[in-house]
This record gives sequence, structure tokens and C-alpha cells, in this order.
Amino acid sequence: QVQLVESGGGSVQTGGSLRLSCAASGHTYSYTFWGWFRQAPGQEREGVAVISDGSAAIKYTDSVKGRFTISRDSAKNTVYLQMNSLKPEDTGMYYCALRSSYTLSMRPTDFDLWGQGTQVTVSS
Repeated sequence: QVQLVESGGGSVQTGGSLRLSCAASGHTYSYTFWGWFRQAPGQEREGVAVISDGSAAIKYTDSVKGRFTISRDSAKNTVYLQMNSLKPEDTGMYYCALRSSYTLSMRPTDFDLWGQGTQVTVSS
């Protein structure tokens, strides 16, 4: 049974940086994409960044392009989200998830396995 554990969240001021980690325990061979999602209070969960298992395919939501970077360390079975130039609108619970299909998607409903999340708060 694969489990995902996110870490690295916290509270920062506008313009600050955080690096989120998502470590997977167990065999993830059947999964093809890793994704980072976020959910602000009262809002729907949205896709932030997605990376293929071999890191060949990467996609970001428009609001984070140029500020966030997703990366994958296969040896550690871990995915990272480097977040720079953070804004108050980046505040939310950040979740890591895995997708088993071979098509790239950023829709939360297309992902099969989820972590518990890590909170990110950006103050102005």
C-alpha cells in the first residue's frame, strides 16, 4: 500500500519561499504522474503542478508559472515543489497526489492516491 507524506509547509511573508516535499512509501511503479494541488478555505481544490514519473512532462497552472518549480528525485521516491515569490493568494492546504493513467491531467478527480496535506500561509 503506497502512502504519501507531505512536509515543508509553514508561514511566510509575501515574497518568501518554501520547499514542499512529498515522499512515497511503497512501490509506485503503477503510477505515472505526480501532482501538487492546493485548496484554500471555501474554494475548490486546484492543480498547481504536475510531473511525469520520469520528469519528461511538466505542467503548471498559470498563476504559479515562473515562481514554482516541481521536481522529482527517483532515488528517494520524492517529489518537491519549490515555491518562490510567494503571494497571499498562494495560501492554502497543499496536497500531493499520484495518477495511474498515461495522459497528463491537472484535474484533482483524475488522481488516485492522496496525501494528508501540508499548510502554507502567506501573509502580506
